[in-house]
Amino acid sequence: MFDITYLDLSGSMGLIASGILTFNIIIGIFLSTGFKKTIYWKELPKIIQHYSLIQIHNFTAYCSLIFVLLHLIFLMLFKEGKFTITLLLNPFNAPTQANIVLLGVIGFYGLLLTVITSQKIIKKKLGYRLWKNIHLLAYITGLAFLIHGVMIDPLLKDRPIDWFDAEKFFSEACLIAVVVSIILRVKYQFNKTKNT
Repeated sequence: MFDITYLDLSGSMGLIASGILTFNIIIGIFLSTGFKKTIYWKELPKIIQHYSLIQIHNFTAYCSLIFVLLHLIFLMLFKEGKFTITLLLNPFNAPTQANIVLLGVIGFYGLLLTVITSQKIIKKKLGYRLWKNIHLLAYITGLAFLIHGVMIDPLLKDRPIDWFDAEKFFSEACLIAVVVSIILRVKYQFNKTKNT
């Protein structure tokens, strides 16, 4: 039988959150470019065009937040790790890899802020420009969360990174996908501004 610990469950929840968050950021980038107005969207099969990208983007944001919360809950249940709820308020006192834990906490707060401010009533009160500026922070916080996933030792023993470990490889792939997507988005905006 497998001996699964809370630490294993925490790591699995973090990986799932990373995958969903990556997908969410990429969809958000598509939405920000007006992709649905392009010829590329119109050439996609009708079954894909049927789905609302905004609903998928919102749903994946909620899902990633749920999995991040599960990641934190299982981490706190892992007694040997000595992680407590106060760590979310003061990540500098993390029992191991404090700087890398800080990146994860920044990612969590950023995701939470993005989800909360995207609620219709709050978004309306903030106004589009302020909401958009807050929402742009999602790129930074998403990167912080993904870098946390790449850098953290899954056993919390400060071991060097095994870049070819399957879990790390997945985290690295997510990070690369988001970085490439952000670069393409910036390039798209630059070209759009240049051509107007």
